Amino acid sequence: MTEQTYNQALLQLVQAGLAALEQRAANGNAINTATAESHFLCSWMVQALKERRFAKLIANDLTQWISDARSMGAGAQLPSLFNRINDQYSAAQACVHLGDALQALLTHLEQNDWLIILDANVDTKLKLASDGRHSLIISADQYQTRIKEQNIVKPITLYVRANEQLLAQTAATFGLLISQGDKKSSLIKHHKAYRIFPNNEQPALAILTKAYKHYISSK
Repeated sequence: MTEQTYNQALLQLVQAGLAALEQRAANGNAINTATAESHFLCSWMVQALKERRFAKLIANDLTQWISDARSMGAGAQLPSLFNRINDQYSAAQACVHLGDALQALLTHLEQNDWLIILDANVDTKLKLASDGRHSLIISADQYQTRIKEQNIVKPITLYVRANEQLLAQTAATFGLLISQGDKKSSLIKHHKAYRIFPNNEQPALAILTKAYKHYISSK
């Protein structure tokens, strides 16, 4: 039997949560305020965690969201969070040729005055003078060997200096999931390191966009 992936487990969870929320709303006696919905989802997740309804892959996410809901109430915006995950991850699943999607993203960014560097090996600490422009660097060895037959065959690191939401939203329009940024592991000064994975199979929650837009097919 094929083992469930993180993406599949995450979508299973949020879709089940949204279905439970919809079923609750259909009850004419339910109070449908943001606070009431957040409390309902929190209780639903607590029960799901106790009963081990979902894979261990997402146990940390469940625990974090329960903690957020308990401390922030409606401010945790759980229904919005679940909807954003559902939209973004469903579109990412539909994106088949990630190599083409990455190429389309790079072309789009370059056309929007980003500085794109793909021909330098990044294997030590480096600096880039970009004169204030947004910039994205992929080490030449990764760019040349990890994209094959329209697909990404190994994880690729993107070194980016730009607004993180801008990066996530633009990547999402092409069906790409981007890992959380890591400044400490970056080899380029003033840039964060982000990763994209084969089949969009991020091992943990990707950056979620605040205003999700449907992706541009790269097929």
